Amino acid sequence: MPQPILRTERLVLVPLADRHLEQEVELDADPEVLRYIFGRARSREEVVAAHAERMALGRKVDGLGYWMAYRSPGEDDFVGLMMLPPAHGPDQPDDPAVAELGYRLLRRHWRQGLASEASRALLRHAFETVGQTRVIAQTMAVNTGSRGVMAAVGLRYVRTYFPVWDDPLPGADLGEVEYEMTRPMWARRNTDSG
Repeated sequence: MPQPILRTERLVLVPLADRHLEQEVELDADPEVLRYIFGRARSREEVVAAHAERMALGRKVDGLGYWMAYRSPGEDDFVGLMMLPPAHGPDQPDDPAVAELGYRLLRRHWRQGLASEASRALLRHAFETVGQTRVIAQTMAVNTGSRGVMAAVGLRYVRTYFPVWDDPLPGADLGEVEYEMTRPMWARRNTDSG
């Protein structure tokens, strides 16, 4: 199953493609957007390499991957990058039934509920279309904005952990946090709200 175009009340989420590279470059050129990820803006070369990795990871599990978010109805007003790849990395399970939720928005779109709106659509897609058993999300403990989105969409706190970094960002001493939503949590949430 290929990644579908997803729609919400205010957004259209389009599967990431090579034609979106310049928007990824724009997004990662803002050091504030990357404050809790890299602590600095990324070079074009770094973004090109990351794009290739995203495209490869997006092919690992049918229906999962990355989406570019735009204000509805078309692709004129770029909002950001929405992520739902298979979970990957040293602190994450290697299980194709587990996906990792993420979001990165241009600063002008912060604090408008757009990350939460897109995340709800991605969670629905993960559980109802792809059939995931669990979706996780991780961030620095000090990243209150991202943690707020995780809580707003119904993910529950699982743990705080302390990875070793060669060049830790400010606040790294407080650790990283992981949140999750499981298929039973999703079913209960939708039964309760329905």
